[in-house]
Amino acid sequence: MECPHVNENVKIEAPITQKDTKEWLCAECSSTQQPWMCLYCGVVHCGRYVNRHALEHWEKQGNHSLCLDCVNLTVYCYCCQEYVGNDTVSGLINQLRGALLSWNGESDSKIANDSWQPTTNIQQTRNLRPRTRKRSHSNDSSSTGSSENIQCKTRGKTRRKGEHDNNHRKTQKREKLQKRVVGLRNLGNTCFMNAVLQSLSNIEEFCLYFKKLPSLEGIKGRNKVYQSRSIKELKDAIMAEELRKILINLTDQGAKGAISPESLFLVIWKVVPRYRGYQQQDAHEFLRYMLDRLHTELLHLLPDFTLKDFSHKNKTSIVTSVFGGTLQSEVRCLNCGTESKKHDPFLDLSLDIPEKCINQRKCKDNAEDTPPCNILDCLTSFIEVEELAETELYYCSNCKSKQRSTKRFWIRRLPNVLCLHLKRFRWNNFFRTKVDTHISFPVIALDMSQFVLSDLPDTRSSGTHLYDLAAVIVHHGGGSGCGHYTAFAIHDGQWFHFNDSMVRPTEIDVVAKCKPYILFYIRREFRLPSVKS
Repeated sequence: MECPHVNENVKIEAPITQKDTKEWLCAECSSTQQPWMCLYCGVVHCGRYVNRHALEHWEKQGNHSLCLDCVNLTVYCYCCQEYVGNDTVSGLINQLRGALLSWNGESDSKIANDSWQPTTNIQQTRNLRPRTRKRSHSNDSSSTGSSENIQCKTRGKTRRKGEHDNNHRKTQKREKLQKRVVGLRNLGNTCFMNAVLQSLSNIEEFCLYFKKLPSLEGIKGRNKVYQSRSIKELKDAIMAEELRKILINLTDQGAKGAISPESLFLVIWKVVPRYRGYQQQDAHEFLRYMLDRLHTELLHLLPDFTLKDFSHKNKTSIVTSVFGGTLQSEVRCLNCGTESKKHDPFLDLSLDIPEKCINQRKCKDNAEDTPPCNILDCLTSFIEVEELAETELYYCSNCKSKQRSTKRFWIRRLPNVLCLHLKRFRWNNFFRTKVDTHISFPVIALDMSQFVLSDLPDTRSSGTHLYDLAAVIVHHGGGSGCGHYTAFAIHDGQWFHFNDSMVRPTEIDVVAKCKPYILFYIRREFRLPSVKS
């Protein structure tokens, strides 16, 4: 967004002194989470999803409306309520970003000078230097054999050496896992893409398939696949190849720091004009486009890798084998009772949030007496019978005319990975508003049996209908054109919170309390079809 407040509210110059720490602390609460630097005075505060001190700073100061994320380097304007894409005439924001990249250890360029000051007279210089907390090394010292710290059985006192060793092993395992999990740099409002990529990378079977593929650039040169107009862009850009490289880098144990998805983003710019620039985009729309594009590319580039199961005219790829399911729609004429059934493939299910859940949030007085809405309520609403509107009259083959009718959906075939999208954004007159209702969901053992047709030849009745959560994408903020996307995903039994370049381990209770936008559930009996010979 072109912010009109940039030239008036950006006053600090780029810092050119090198720091010796990688942590920023809020000047009010000393939190290290979501540090935002005021671009007017340079003071650092925590974001609105921590303790809201950056927001409170703007509310008190008035003209201190622009702040910069010290980790992701995105700029936000509180006046516009939007992320900022432009810079000052002299390029102060880009200078500051370059210096912070060096400070964060993401640049090899040396910093030439040793001091910098804000152009204002406010004495906030001390807040510009990130401070670090002293770390305790008690676990390390005790593990090296210090007799004072290790408790053992002696003189009737029960010691807990085994418990101590077990906790130490868990700590070591978590630290080892954290080193193997890396983040993605924000290229300017690309959090929507980063959240999707991190979710896909933690769907093991999907990720392993791409990592085992050969380079698709070489395959492109050997195969004549450019006869279709819809895939003509393959001559210049292959999304599947760039995704393959990113998935390899994300799981590279030797990776140091966050990696940049710039090559993939440039490919997206080439093939989808609407994604050019740095505007905030919808994560679900991006996910759907990416899956559709990957499916088309793989069918053209890898005809020998076509998968057998449920394929019609060789139209099955790893995308449809992992995410693909089948819906059965039933339309019933209200005049004569004739029923019409149709089968449609799906890669995800978009679920409406029931009105009772939205109204329940508005009626705060009775909120304590009513149970919270669950994802099962949304799924139940999805398969309920609804009467089509007058503008959607159904042509009945028996009546030979358009008639009022009802429609309902069933799931005919469940996918290996069930992707559930909650419709949190709605059009209200000319504006798109967000439904911020909390929807609870199971982290383990989501039972889909009540939503599936049974006793059908092509229904996977032999497999379980139980699913476990693999990843969830969350939208933070109040609108569709602004806000921020993060993702939670489980990796080798440990849950992590992916916030662009910042990745931190978290607990299952934290995941269960988030407000989901997109949920990825993996079937307990994951079965990929064999490859055609």
